[in-house]
Amino acid sequence: MYAEVKTVAFIGIEAKPVDVQVQVASGLPAFNIVGLADKAVAESRERVRAALNALGLGLPPKRITVNLAPADLPKVGSHYDLPIALGLMAATDAIPKEMLSGFVVIGELALDATISPVVGALPASIGANQQGLGIICPASCGPEAAWASEDMNILAPAHLLSLVNHFKGTQQLSRPKPEIHQQSQEGQPDIADIKGQEGAKRSLEIAAAGGHNLLMAGPPGAGKSMLASRLPTILPKLSSKEMLEVSMIQSLAGELMGGKLSQSRPFRAPHHSATMAALVGGGSKPRPGEVALAHHGVLFLDELPEFSGQVLDALRQPLETGETAIARANHRITYPSKIQLIAAMNPCRCGKAFEPGYACSKGANCAERYQSRISGPLLDRIDLQIEVPAVTALDLLDETQTETSATVRARVQSAREIQSNRFKKLCDDPTMLNATCSVPMLEQITTPDESGKELLKKAATKLRLSARGFHKALRVARTLADLEFSETVSHAHIAEALSYRSSQQVL
Repeated sequence: MYAEVKTVAFIGIEAKPVDVQVQVASGLPAFNIVGLADKAVAESRERVRAALNALGLGLPPKRITVNLAPADLPKVGSHYDLPIALGLMAATDAIPKEMLSGFVVIGELALDATISPVVGALPASIGANQQGLGIICPASCGPEAAWASEDMNILAPAHLLSLVNHFKGTQQLSRPKPEIHQQSQEGQPDIADIKGQEGAKRSLEIAAAGGHNLLMAGPPGAGKSMLASRLPTILPKLSSKEMLEVSMIQSLAGELMGGKLSQSRPFRAPHHSATMAALVGGGSKPRPGEVALAHHGVLFLDELPEFSGQVLDALRQPLETGETAIARANHRITYPSKIQLIAAMNPCRCGKAFEPGYACSKGANCAERYQSRISGPLLDRIDLQIEVPAVTALDLLDETQTETSATVRARVQSAREIQSNRFKKLCDDPTMLNATCSVPMLEQITTPDESGKELLKKAATKLRLSARGFHKALRVARTLADLEFSETVSHAHIAEALSYRSSQQVL
């Protein structure tokens, strides 16, 4: 007796096809699972046995062999329970084999035959749709699986018995509907909550408009974390394509709420004690890290110098290429990581260096030693570097109404629409931003006027800008022009862009 059921193995965000081959043969009673399975897959024997017993189906006293093919592909996770159980039922003629031929199956079984949620339902359903197949998944994963295609056949039972009855025709499982998580606007942070810091707010708007990386340096209590937390409120919502990419990573990490997709851009703020695997991904069983989870969103690193130097330098590749590569002896995993890095730091460990009338108790070199923890190559990849001064009592007592996040978001959205139309014509990629376009394309779209060119030449020599730093200044100048609906990059745009590169010379 033999049966095959299709499922998937996750390599990065890609769902690789896997065949669950079940053979029930004569011999001493045994239940073996082969095919490079990890501990969670090996333990599925007991879960499957208990679930079938809950339905009144005992395993036959024969030699049962389950092969997960291809055998050299690592199999990780509990989503193999349901395909193994259905394969056993098909091999013993408890359900018709032909009923399973058009489906990819994922799901974890509880001991009472309830089908529990698993990670990766969205990439699994997209992979199944690419093969021209439907998908069988847990009921709680149905809403996210439904996003793969409107015409895709999806079965999302809550219990194994419901699925059996559906195949027998005594029960009809309805197709789940795709759902979006609606976030309440009440109590949400707003950029109008910030008193003073007009210069920092301006930098935040520029960063949002062009997708630029931003470093804020200032004393404790100046509002750096508060500013960073308001950035998502002025960013435009995710497009449909971006939403699917972000949700695929969140699905693999088990962070989709009730299977509902969100249009809000991710905001990740890991603690400075985060390890390399936690930040960029990896581990013995590679999983997406904070960088991948911030794809198309914001990665906020507070107290930047407190992070391990090795961990910070691991950010160079994602910032430069927009993806995180994790290499192992037998495979290589790549996660998309188009992030916007927002970092905050104190000028020194005590936090009050350069303040008038303050003498650092740790000596004159305290600030230099503290700032040297951040490597030059990482700083060179940050477009905007600003100082955030301490807020005064006059700022806190000022009752003048400032711009709300909705007002700023409208300007950001307009600047991004200009970029979208521009890059759609140049490279057919409407999601590209000034901060991420290639250098030849940047030079094509950014031609300063004569006075701007002269200023750029002088500043490049005086500030000793690297080639990357030079192009970063051009990117920011292009964004400044877009915010003003100007096709030409003027002297004023170049001057302001350079001010964000030179303000950190004291740091």
